[in-house]
Amino acid sequence: MSKALLRYIRLSPTKARLVAREVQGMNAELAIASLEFTPNKAAKVIAKVIASAVANGGFDAQNVVVKSCRVDAGPVLRRFMPRARGRATPIRKPTSHVFVEVAPKSLENSKKNKKDNQATKEATTEKVAKKSTKGEDK
Repeated sequence: MSKALLRYIRLSPTKARLVAREVQGMNAELAIASLEFTPNKAAKVIAKVIASAVANGGFDAQNVVVKSCRVDAGPVLRRFMPRARGRATPIRKPTSHVFVEVAPKSLENSKKNKKDNQATKEATTEKVAKKSTKGEDK
């Protein structure tokens, strides 16, 4: 599993989260390709961060899954715009921190298989326990 973090990017976190939710759980190569044709500023930024996370782990993009893609709010740059009659209105320029975590496909599949196996074991033990209690009641 490898990670990449881009901090203080001049990008609205609420707009970036819409794009980040789309790529979670996707194959990294497919995610980068789909983000390349998405007409958002956030899409280009997140695609670069995913590529960086893949490179940080030394993986091939075909064999990696985007485990998590998180966009946190950074500090807000506060500016003022002059208006009529000597007034001024505030302008908020938000920043974001983009965090991407990728893992190999085999690691993801093995974790899922372990959870599935554990769930089936628990279900069978419950069935056996119910059968044994039914026999005792008679």
